[in-house]
Amino acid sequence: MLSNPKIEEEKLDPRIKRTRKLIQRSFMDIIAEKGFQSISVQDVTARAGVNRATFYAHFPDKYALLDYSIGEAFRREIEQRMLNVCEFNLDNIRVLIVTVCEFIKNIHSHNSADVQYQTLAETQIRSQVYELILHWLEKIKTIKNCTVSRERAATATSWAIYGLAHQWAHEKQKSSAKTFADEVLPLIAANLGQTIKFP
Repeated sequence: MLSNPKIEEEKLDPRIKRTRKLIQRSFMDIIAEKGFQSISVQDVTARAGVNRATFYAHFPDKYALLDYSIGEAFRREIEQRMLNVCEFNLDNIRVLIVTVCEFIKNIHSHNSADVQYQTLAETQIRSQVYELILHWLEKIKTIKNCTVSRERAATATSWAIYGLAHQWAHEKQKSSAKTFADEVLPLIAANLGQTIKFP
């Protein structure tokens, strides 16, 4: 089943949620001003108005906070487009490709020189795309090729979507994300078509 950290977070005490959001918001504001590498935990705690012990009660370091922030931002994109409650079909795969393209483009435009930021973003995006596709595939009763598991199909598809979107985001002269999604959708569909029958 698709993991939902948002539901897990909703179970937290409201004060804990408020503090975590305050730390995250302060962190993202500072990233916009100085970039990730220049940020210290002290910068974040000073901006958020919390002490270091409070910060460390929520996050072990600034890298964990970055990972969490990227994950939350991408999760919001998925939820805003209602992909987390959709069924598996080509139109939803197209929307997913557009979502990944636009998210990577946005990250690249703000943090293109920061390798750590790019690496954490890649991990979060691929992981969430994998979980979403696997969730969709688990709802399909008929699998065409029993030698290929749903997990392998989701892995191959998530890597393909991320890789293609990453290439698109780094092109100097690029088409729109929607045009690009239409262009690469047959590649993704052909890959998945080895495993499943399209509804």
